[in-house]
Formats: sequence, C-alpha cells, structure tokens
Amino acid sequence: MSDGAVRSMRVGRKESAVFLPRAAMSRFAKFLSVSLLAPFLAGCNAVVMAPAGDIAVQQRDLIIIATVLMLLIIIPVMVLVVLFARKYRASNTEAEYEPDWHHSTRLELVIWSAPLAIIICLGAVTWVSTHLLDPYRELGRLGPDRPVPANTEPLEVEVVALDWKWMFIYPQYDIATVNELVVPVDRPISFRLTASTVMNSFYIPAMAGMIYAMPGMQTRLHGVINNPGEYKGIAAHYSGHGFSGMHFVTKGVSDAEFDTWVGDVKGSPDMLNRQRYLEVEKPSEHVPVMHFAGVESGLYTAIVNMCVELDKMCMSEMMSIDEQGGLGHAGIDNLAPALYGGGERNRSPFGPQKTYVAAICSTDEAIAMTAKLPAIHAPNSAPLLGRGIARPEAVAQSNAPALDWLAGKLAFNQNTSTDAL
Repeated sequence: MSDGAVRSMRVGRKESAVFLPRAAMSRFAKFLSVSLLAPFLAGCNAVVMAPAGDIAVQQRDLIIIATVLMLLIIIPVMVLVVLFARKYRASNTEAEYEPDWHHSTRLELVIWSAPLAIIICLGAVTWVSTHLLDPYRELGRLGPDRPVPANTEPLEVEVVALDWKWMFIYPQYDIATVNELVVPVDRPISFRLTASTVMNSFYIPAMAGMIYAMPGMQTRLHGVINNPGEYKGIAAHYSGHGFSGMHFVTKGVSDAEFDTWVGDVKGSPDMLNRQRYLEVEKPSEHVPVMHFAGVESGLYTAIVNMCVELDKMCMSEMMSIDEQGGLGHAGIDNLAPALYGGGERNRSPFGPQKTYVAAICSTDEAIAMTAKLPAIHAPNSAPLLGRGIARPEAVAQSNAPALDWLAGKLAFNQNTSTDAL
C-alpha cells in the first residue's frame, strides 16, 4: 500500500473521529427540542382537559387532583435521588461515611407517614368521586351551583353499537339516527346502551366518561352538554375491520334548534322497522348520517333481547323459563328448524341443521309452525308445563306425534349430511 493511501486512511479516521461526535450532538439537540415541544403540540386539542359537560369537568378535576397528590411524593423522591447521588459520590471526600448506620426513627416516620397520608387522601377523593360520578346515577346538577330543576325531563337516547356505526333512537320523539347525536344544551341526557354483535365502548370525551355496550345486555350513562358546539364521539374498543371509521358527531344545540332538527328528521322518508333495522345492522364502513322518521314500537327491547327476527325467542322469555325450572320434557315441542338469517348465519357444515327455541307453544302450534303436517290436537296442556311434571307417561303420550315427526326429520338430515360427506 502506498504512503498516499495510508495518509488518506489516517486522515479519514481523524475526520471520522472529529465529526461523529458533532453529528451525535446534533441528533441529540433535535431530539431534545422535539421532546420539549411535544407536550405543547399534543395540547392543541386536549378535549379531555377542556370538556363541555359537567360530568367530564368533574372527571378532569379528579385527574388533576390525583396527579397533584401523586406528584407530592414523586417530585421530592426524584429531587432526593439527584441530591444523594451528588453528595455521596466517590469523589466527594467531605461526605460522612457511616458504615455501621442502620436505623433512624425520624427518617422512618417521614418515609412512611408522607406516602400514607397521600394514599389516604387519594383514596378518600377517589371513593367519593366514584359514587358521585357513577354512570348509572341520575344527574343532580347541570354545573357548579346549578341543580337540575325539579320538573326537568331528561332526554332519553337508546344507543346501539352496530358494525361499524352507531344508532341513536329517541323514544320520546319516535325518531332515530345513525352516526349523528343531537342534544339540547343544559338538558340531562339518559343513555341506554347495547350492541348488536360484539362488545364496544361508547365515548364522548367532551361530555362524560366511557361506558361499554354489550350484546344481550344494557348499560346506562348520564351526562349533559353545557356549551353549544360539535364534539366527536368514538368507539373506544377495537371491534374489527371497520373500527377506525366508527365515530359520530355530537351536536349541542339550543332548545329551539333541537325542535327544528327533530322536525327535519320527521320529514325523512325512511322508517326504522324490524326489517329495515336488519338491513342497517349488516356490517358496513364509513356510513354517512342516516335519519328515520319513525321507529317500530318495542324495537330497542327486541335488540337488547336479541330477537329482532320475529321467529326467535327473546332472551327475557328464555331467562324467565329457566328461572321457573325450564321446559323439561316438553321443551322438545319447541325445537324448530333454524331459519335465522335465511340459514346463512346459523348453518352447520356437519351433522343435522342447527335448531333453536322459537317460542313457547303447544304441540298443535309446534307442528303447524313447520307447515309439514296438519295440526295435532293435544288432549291435555298440563303435561306441557316444564316445572314439576308428575306424569312423564302422559307427556310421552301427548307428544308422541310431534316426537315421531321430529325424530324422522333429524334422521333425514343426518343421512343427508352423511351422504354429502
């Protein structure tokens, strides 16, 4: 290798040794500047810290109080870590060296009493706030020193989490919307929430806290909007492919504007009956705002009980039967072919077709419902009671025609499935 090449390599190594630290310092400076600016940039739309509803304001205050109480112990600890490290560093020859020290009553009192006092205060504040801000608790005030007037009627809103959209039913006005929630300012709002298929989470940061919506169940939430404007509502629980677009607009308006909006919705040509709900319920993404001028009576109750389809038994009926001990032997009369969703959503790839309990009915109704055999007269309806059946032979005798037909039907389905395999 020539002398020129060696000098070139040496120069390169020297340049690298000089410029690499400068580049690292430059990157560190950029990182430090971004880190310092990040809190200010993130606060451009801090809706949680600047809400528009009294419940959300109280929740914000709870966050601030809890943070301050915790910082009362965190900040001194962080400062003492730096002071101790500096005072007892190896190069400090003036620091006291006490290898036999093992206990200090004063220090133990400070170490344990200060955190204990903070925990007691934090626990008391949290316990009181947890009960005052219970989402099931009706509102007692509209704001500080503003109790709810005695004759105020809360706005009732029935919320259904669909895939992937939100449905709002206003039972007091017989209207419904999709992906649009309009509420009057300074009027208590009483939400009833459920879901159609999977669990989801309903959250309007500017108004109140988050509450879950679950299929086959109902949850409650109470809130109020104190300032007019438009606020974002979101699904705070991942629920599948269309989750990112599952949000809606919440509008706080005056009473007059709300009445005008209700009139506009009532002018919509679309009606929300059971069949229309089943169409809207189908999974869809980025759904535009929809208005319904009328709502079929009992639709929300049917949604909660998962029996919007007229040929399905409601969960409330099923639970009532189970509470009374079940249907016993007579339950076989209420098994019908699964026609739910045209057979697509309840199809079985192997074995006989799935069945479900369609309704509480007599032997006559069970046979007539299949439209395969003429109605068979039941000599005595008493054996159909599921609880406390004392005559099993009577049950078998009165149900023999239905049992024979169902056994033949199941055998036929089993043979068909076996041949297909």
